[in-house]
Amino acid sequence: MRIWVLLRREGWRINRKRDRRLYRLDGLQLRMRVRRRKHIALHRGPAPVPVGPTERWSMDFVHDTLADGRSFRILTVVDNWSRHSPLLEAGFRMTGETVAQVLDRVLDTPAVPRSITVDHGTEFQSRALEDWAYRRGVQLDFIRPGKPVENAFIESFNGRLRDECLNVHQFASLAEAQALIEAWRVDYNQRRPHSSLGHLTPNEFVAQRQGQQTVEEALCSG
Repeated sequence: MRIWVLLRREGWRINRKRDRRLYRLDGLQLRMRVRRRKHIALHRGPAPVPVGPTERWSMDFVHDTLADGRSFRILTVVDNWSRHSPLLEAGFRMTGETVAQVLDRVLDTPAVPRSITVDHGTEFQSRALEDWAYRRGVQLDFIRPGKPVENAFIESFNGRLRDECLNVHQFASLAEAQALIEAWRVDYNQRRPHSSLGHLTPNEFVAQRQGQQTVEEALCSG
């Protein structure tokens, strides 16, 4: 038996570099430990209440199937402040890069949210979405594993989407699914009042607050 093995068994301390050198001399393979990236939630417990449209969005996936049995997914996004849904995107395959591309289609520079709350899905932990968030200056806020209540806004929204759209229609194709889901999103934003918004629709709530802000700015400048 090799002398260095005996030394280790007897409690002799050998540093890491020497260990590696001895392994190589003996023709042994040294198993390298690969460190995994950890995504830590920004907030422990309920997140701060947003006070404007650029404060906090929530994002998730919903699964469904076409009439022929093929499964597809819908990327759902909602503004926690106004309950407005900026996009619903259906697709057979959704990667982190796909999510980034879809978000870019609806984001204007002044409307970029400060943070987006997500779970620990592989798409949301991908390098592609992480790079996108860095370029856009958006913080990805990961909820704690097994704590969907920390993303309650999107969970409630997804429930409505399923009850009022996905469970009502049988989609013959992905294109038809996208069209019907988009029609539901428009109706939700324009015609669906919320008690939490003073019984206004998301679009009415945004318009009202923007009007109030304009008046306040005019008074301050005057």
